[in-house]
Amino acid sequence: MAKVLLIAPTCNGDDVGEAWVAFQWARRLAERHDVTLLTYHKRGARPAAEQLPAVRVVEWQEPPLLGKAERLNSLMKPAYLPFYMRARRWIAQALASGERFDLVHQPVPVAMRYPSPAAGFALPLLIGPVGGSLSSPQGFAADDTSSPWFTKLRALDRHRLNWDPWLRASFERADCVLGIADYVKDILAGVPLKRFQVMSETGLDGLPERIGRVGRQGPVKLLFVGRLVRTKGVRDLVRALSLIPDLPVELDIVGEGPERAPCEALIASLGLEGRVHLHGWQSRENVATFYRAADIFTFPSYQEPGGNVALEAMGFSLPLIVVNRGGPGSATSDLCAMKLSVSTPEKLASDLAAAIARLVADAGLRDRMGRAAYEHVGKTALWSSKLDRVDAIYADLAGQR
Repeated sequence: MAKVLLIAPTCNGDDVGEAWVAFQWARRLAERHDVTLLTYHKRGARPAAEQLPAVRVVEWQEPPLLGKAERLNSLMKPAYLPFYMRARRWIAQALASGERFDLVHQPVPVAMRYPSPAAGFALPLLIGPVGGSLSSPQGFAADDTSSPWFTKLRALDRHRLNWDPWLRASFERADCVLGIADYVKDILAGVPLKRFQVMSETGLDGLPERIGRVGRQGPVKLLFVGRLVRTKGVRDLVRALSLIPDLPVELDIVGEGPERAPCEALIASLGLEGRVHLHGWQSRENVATFYRAADIFTFPSYQEPGGNVALEAMGFSLPLIVVNRGGPGSATSDLCAMKLSVSTPEKLASDLAAAIARLVADAGLRDRMGRAAYEHVGKTALWSSKLDRVDAIYADLAGQR
């Protein structure tokens, strides 16, 4: 058992996104290690100390006004600077008072734009899994009209690794960096890393019973789950259905976001109201119901840093259609997913239509891919196997110091 200082500026099992990811790390690590968590909670949210009784939690409240604009807050994290300063001061005071840790682990923020408050202290430092900094393919550059202006600030991420000395020093001083997919190593190629390993940002607690779908009647059900933003490719998926008008197929879209209105207009203009169904945001329990009812999981995100949603779909024995870029391409195998290249919206819609048509026509292929997906996720994404890998890294890093 290691004494771990866990740094996670957002940690909330009631939330979504990175706050939920951080909560999973804290909860699961506490099953094997002595964990002290440095975090803050949003105003009005349930504190992490109430959610993690097995963890020693040092927690600050988010400064006033900084959390008002939810999407801007999620992307830019204006509260990170005060958290960074408080966390760094706390670490210095704890070490000066004689407190000792075997190592520090900072799993979030996932984006590679935030320096670690633990960099530079005489403690082994593990950062990650980190990801992001993917740009849109050139053919899509002028096609995003629904995303807020501040999302374009992501384009600065790669440059910051060159001109931000605190950010660069965090990765240089880290004893190990975890990347959520292979592409992260390419993005960090200009930074001399001591050690790099690939690991997804979260995992699955367990798997439901494998679902067999052979013999199902009625139209083939496609499913998309995710936030409705342009880069997720939902618009291209809707266009794909217009290219296969005679196939018995329907699409369920679960999620909410600024792309919903453009998608609604596109569905109406293409006359797809009876085949494409927008369900908005759904609870985790309801999303599981959609996974069980689906026949094919379609996720054509072309700027997706992680692969968590692909892991979820594979856990429900679903064959997948994904873009072979970023997290989903890395999280899946060729046996369980059709991986599409991406260049322009027109080509993506055409390739999606072809992949859907192939799977709709071959129930046997869908079944084989679904079985392969279930086997693949069981071998690669369960928390039990992930924590075994983490334990080995912890032991190595603690032994080095």
